[in-house]
Amino acid sequence: MPPLPHMLCGRGDFLLKDGTILFPYNRAAAVRYAHRWAYGRNPAFYDYDRIGGDCTNFASQCVYAGSGVMNYTKDLGWYYIDANNKAPAWTGVEYFYNFMTREETSQGPAAVTASISQILPGDVVQLSFDGAAWNHSPVVVALLRRPARRPGDVLLAAHSYDADYRPLSTYQYRGIRFLHFTGVRRG
Repeated sequence: MPPLPHMLCGRGDFLLKDGTILFPYNRAAAVRYAHRWAYGRNPAFYDYDRIGGDCTNFASQCVYAGSGVMNYTKDLGWYYIDANNKAPAWTGVEYFYNFMTREETSQGPAAVTASISQILPGDVVQLSFDGAAWNHSPVVVALLRRPARRPGDVLLAAHSYDADYRPLSTYQYRGIRFLHFTGVRRG
């Protein structure tokens, strides 16, 4: 896996190779939020469990807690106003991935696809249960060893299959990808 595409500027923010400044992603806030709502539902957000699943909605809430920024670009952004006024990336596994790993320098949290050894608490794991589609987006809340070397080292919080401190190794999956948050772009 190549090195992550950023360098520390010295003020807590990061400078990307394209000159964009990324402000710090607050991993501790994302993890605190995950623990607070892993077995409950924040009434400020709709619960999508009965209509396809709530995992990416929950992951988005956690990432928002760590970033404090949404991107209100119609259809292509990452935002939640209410159950009927949200971006596809707020609740859709693939759309979430596409937004977070986008190359354009639009406002919002930014992530890179990483290896298991590069992930940290506050990052997101995406799982494919059938090997064809991406189905689940749990949030990393702890690592039993740093760097993580195997799925049993990674502890997750999630909705749909509500969990907190669940080892990644307890999931049955055919595909996996790790999203490491590099920072937050502010408008």
